Amino acid sequence: MVAGCFARFGFSGHSLVGAILAVALVLLTAIDLDRRLLPDAIVLPTFAVVLILQLLFYPDRALEWVLAALGAALFFFIPMLVYPAGMGLGDVKLAALLGAALGKAVAAAIFLGLVSAAVVGLFLLVREGLSARKKAIAFGPFLAFGGLLVFFLGGH
Repeated sequence: MVAGCFARFGFSGHSLVGAILAVALVLLTAIDLDRRLLPDAIVLPTFAVVLILQLLFYPDRALEWVLAALGAALFFFIPMLVYPAGMGLGDVKLAALLGAALGKAVAAAIFLGLVSAAVVGLFLLVREGLSARKKAIAFGPFLAFGGLLVFFLGGH
């Protein structure tokens, strides 16, 4: 993934941000699938580094980075307050990380994450029947998928 960032975007600030994001998302996906947890020890420092780098490399888009991070986090925080069993705070923080990395393109990443999770959910319903409605699945990998897809296909 790191090599792919530099191959796709050359040696640039965008590549560096993407490389850091890609490593974190792959690691977080593995942990979330295994433990159903998105550790703050990975998400929060990555968020801070990504946001600082975005602000350093692209100061003219500072408002976009900050608002995208806040908006993406809020998009998941409000439903989490309404139904806490449906989503964890780790997903909220991961959305903030994606917002800081992708800016306004985070909306597309969230959409892709939601659609891919819905496809898997439908598959589980077809395969296991209505009892699958209560089955918990890790949502972090779907957000990571959407984020990486938008990063690599979206360019700058």
